[in-house]
Amino acid sequence: MALSEATINDKIEVLHLAAGYPVVQVRTANIISKDDVEISRQFSRHVLTPDADLSSEDAEVVVIASVVFTDEAKAAYQAHLDAQGE
Repeated sequence: MALSEATINDKIEVLHLAAGYPVVQVRTANIISKDDVEISRQFSRHVLTPDADLSSEDAEVVVIASVVFTDEAKAAYQAHLDAQGE
């Protein structure tokens, strides 16, 4: 009986918010298997904004974020923060 655990990013979504800037939402699955048969799967999510530090993200997430976090997206996000008083 061999138990194994794997963590994968199983869903990466780009959401365009009404505030005028995109965010990248990453769903991570933690999968427990017994003798190569999945017995458990739990999900967690995190959201990346245009000013996010991508250094700890998987390469696939970095590529997607780099495409959508343009200078225009970063400016729109900063304008949103400024309007919120942050």
